[in-house]
Amino acid sequence: MSDIYDIVSEDRDPIKKLLAKIPGFKGYVERGDRRMSDKLLRETIAKEYEAQYQRISSLQRDLISHGGLAYIDDLENAAIKLRQFIDRIKTASYGYAGLFDAIKIKEEELTDIYRYDLTLFEYVDVISKAIDNIESSIGTDGLPASIRHLISASQEVLDAFNKRSDALKGIAL
Repeated sequence: MSDIYDIVSEDRDPIKKLLAKIPGFKGYVERGDRRMSDKLLRETIAKEYEAQYQRISSLQRDLISHGGLAYIDDLENAAIKLRQFIDRIKTASYGYAGLFDAIKIKEEELTDIYRYDLTLFEYVDVISKAIDNIESSIGTDGLPASIRHLISASQEVLDAFNKRSDALKGIAL
């Protein structure tokens, strides 16, 4: 996760680089970079999940064409959970204080937030594999179980985001 922070801090314009050398101001600039890192990270995560959401929409069309109308509501349940997650991650506040806020974040707290972010990225693979499983289960007896698994995984990613949000609330960023 520090890669995203590094990208943002490397892209600083010359004025920010100069101001970073002023004693006491560096922390303010770094905090601003954290805000940009968080924004970039959340946009990237949302984009990854949006692709999975689109796959679910495509699956719904496939189910209809294969006579699986009975499963559409269940699949829609998973799609709604994933849409909630995408909307929440896109619209959540950055969680970092403004540039001139004197509050300091501890390194271990930031590491914890990055761990939550990594978990969100890892769940993209879980969701993707669950969708793959549904695709391969269309027309078989395993379809209901594969849809239940996607619903469960979609709820888990929502829960993971809520834990991240709770952690941010506990930290004065």
